[in-house]
Amino acid sequence: MAQALLSAVGIGLAGLVATVIFGHLGTDISRHVSFGIFSTLVMLLAHSMMMFYLIGKGKAVKDAMAEHHVTGDYYQRIAAARKPVFSIGTLAMAATMVTAILGASVDTGVLPAIVHGMISYGAIACNLAAIKIEVDALLASARIVDEVNRLLES
Repeated sequence: MAQALLSAVGIGLAGLVATVIFGHLGTDISRHVSFGIFSTLVMLLAHSMMMFYLIGKGKAVKDAMAEHHVTGDYYQRIAAARKPVFSIGTLAMAATMVTAILGASVDTGVLPAIVHGMISYGAIACNLAAIKIEVDALLASARIVDEVNRLLES
C-alpha cells in the first residue's frame, strides 16, 4: 500500500511539473489546464490517503499492543513519526489547490500569469517537502511495525 501511495504522489508531482512546462511553453493551454486539473486531483487524493494510511498504521499498532498486552512507546513513536505529515501534507494540498484556483483567474484575465506561475513553484516546493516527510514517516512506521511484529512472534 505504501508503494502505491508513493507512486500516486510521484505521478502527481510529475504531472505538476509537466503542467508548469506546458504553461511556460504557452503553445497548448488546453493541455496545461487538463494536466493541471488531473495532477491537482491526484495530489489531493495521494496526500489525503497517505494521512489516512498513517492513521491506520498507528491504530493497528495501538490495537495490537492492547490485544497482546505489549508495553512500550511504540504507539507514541509512530504518532510522532506521522505528525509532521499532517502539517506539511495539508500545506502542500492547500498550495496546490490555490494554484489551480488562481489558474482560472489567469484564464479569465483577472490575475497576471506571473502570479499563478510563482505560486505554482511554491506548490511544487511544498509537494517535494511533503514527499520527503511522507517517505520518512512511512519508513519509520514500517520499522516500528516490524518491531511490534517481532515482539508478538516471540
